[in-house]
Amino acid sequence: MNRREFIKDMAIVAGGVAGASLLGASVFQAAGTSGGKGKKKMKILVITGSPRKNGNSATLADSFIKGAKEAGHTVERFDAAFKKVHPCIACNSCGMNGPCVFKDDFEFVRKHIVEADCVVFATPMYYFGISAQLKAVIDRFYAINGSIHVPKKAVLLMTYANTAASEAVPIKSHYDVLLKYLGWTDAGQVIAPGVWPVGAVKGTKYPEQAYQLGRKI
Repeated sequence: MNRREFIKDMAIVAGGVAGASLLGASVFQAAGTSGGKGKKKMKILVITGSPRKNGNSATLADSFIKGAKEAGHTVERFDAAFKKVHPCIACNSCGMNGPCVFKDDFEFVRKHIVEADCVVFATPMYYFGISAQLKAVIDRFYAINGSIHVPKKAVLLMTYANTAASEAVPIKSHYDVLLKYLGWTDAGQVIAPGVWPVGAVKGTKYPEQAYQLGRKI
């Protein structure tokens, strides 16, 4: 897909999500998946974006990973906030599917995302978008664009302080457009509103939802 087609897709999805925001908060709660016995064991890459070691989105990632491992899946985790990932500088040296000019911790992502069957994005909402740490990783997908345009599953784990469903739209929209562009399939979402201080999510239903999603994926 070229850039013109990508921009066109963004416009289409943005319009659809804007309409969805009128449906209410339930749209943005955890979305279950159809799990079951007999499913193949998967390789899963979990990418977190919280700079707080015990942050709420990190807690959801912990719960998801626990469930996925219990289900027999292999899980690799990349905590972007504690790694060195240089922002993409649009030099195009990689040609959208080649070596990046920066040799940093993104090499771990490059290795595991290509062979992953499922990619999990875990992020807090920062100023109505995903965290800068996670965004830097996603921007570097450009260098492996050709290698990751293959069918994969994806999961969104997201936390935010406020409770209005409409405020979750920007992150949801980004996630939806990204999956559409890459040809990936949404396997489930846990979106936790109303959590702000460290540990606030632990007293809610959302860690259990993330755990069950990991078990059933």
